[in-house]
Amino acid sequence: MLEFLADALWGWHVLVLILAAGLWFSIRTGFFQVRRVSLWVKTALGSPKEARGRGRVSPFQALTTALAGSLGTGNILGVGVAITVGGPGSLFWMWASALLGMMTVFAENLLAARHRGAPGALGYIEAVGRPLALVYGAGCCLASLGMGNLVQANAAAAACQRLGAPPLAVGAVLGVLVFWVARGGLACAARLTEKLVPAMAALFFAAALGVLWVFRAELPRAVASIFQGAFSLKAGAGGTAGMLLAMGTGVSRGVFTNEAGLGSSAFAYGEVEGRSPVELGCLGIFQVFVDTILMCTVTGLCILCAPVSAGEGAELVFSAFESALGPAGAGAAAVCTALFALATVTAWSCYGREGLFYLTKGRGGDLFALASAAAACLGCLLPLGAVFRLGDAMNGLLALPNLAALFLLSREVAETVKGEKPGQNRPPKKWMERLHNFLKRA
Repeated sequence: MLEFLADALWGWHVLVLILAAGLWFSIRTGFFQVRRVSLWVKTALGSPKEARGRGRVSPFQALTTALAGSLGTGNILGVGVAITVGGPGSLFWMWASALLGMMTVFAENLLAARHRGAPGALGYIEAVGRPLALVYGAGCCLASLGMGNLVQANAAAAACQRLGAPPLAVGAVLGVLVFWVARGGLACAARLTEKLVPAMAALFFAAALGVLWVFRAELPRAVASIFQGAFSLKAGAGGTAGMLLAMGTGVSRGVFTNEAGLGSSAFAYGEVEGRSPVELGCLGIFQVFVDTILMCTVTGLCILCAPVSAGEGAELVFSAFESALGPAGAGAAAVCTALFALATVTAWSCYGREGLFYLTKGRGGDLFALASAAAACLGCLLPLGAVFRLGDAMNGLLALPNLAALFLLSREVAETVKGEKPGQNRPPKKWMERLHNFLKRA
């Protein structure tokens, strides 16, 4: 039953819809993410110490909170899994999914800024139809406890075990921290992530660049293997199957790590005021760039450059760091894995809280904080094979209503980017108008 549910809500058809959304917004905006690189980089890096202004959260805090939510174990362990299953070519397809995903997250942030009747993505989904918003709110709560909490806590405990910390102690500390953050909400999480995210990113890049420096002679071969694996059709059907496997693995891992199509990061940016919808969309583009294009690439190159990589998945990463930097390298990779998982748990606990408040009209905050803390503790202690599939299903409850709303409001995104007032041109197509009206009536 669980397998059927996960396949129905998070199968190939959902991944295709997510990629189609990114392609659709890329075409409708003239590939804004490529054409306006200088704008989104300047928007993200121009004033990192900018004051909060009228909002409770500054743009920099919102960016670090969104990055905390997406910079999870997928950026380290997930890359190892992708290369184990799909080979080096899977990295290329992660880049492709990220290029399109940039515009999906851009559209999510832009629409959330234009529809502030409810937090984050719930605002524009509710504008399309309340039933979709209710499904999304429920999915947000469940995904927060599952993929955003149980799974990440399990990865943190496994990493800390390599450092000699017992899972029970890790679970106790993580549970207390999660309870505190979940009670305080996004403003509390933002104060933590603005310090945690830059520190853990600096540690990760320092260690990874050390690995790449040691194995610098292998870099040309590693880069060549990515492109060869992505497009190789040698050996007939076997080569074609390998290319398709690399494509499928890379796309699915790319979507998993940058969360394009889930609408989750819009919760973080919803607390920012004094920025235009397009500027908030630009922060989303930068978020995907750092998450997938930059960090996943660095992790993948470390694995591919290592002369001998033992094990599968996560062990590939630890083996690569240890072979270059010794025990200190493996320790740095373990610390980064634990910190990335902690950041994700912090952000997703707040996302789930917002989803619950939408469903209950602001009630149940303390109960949800307790549930989040319990999930973090259990995640450190339980084997979580089935939880991964359950988490996939919960992600589908986020993706499907979110994608429906994105497609229905795509014209608003395109017109806002062009500087037009949405709706001032031609009327919507008949089928879109009928579907929109049906959802509103429901």
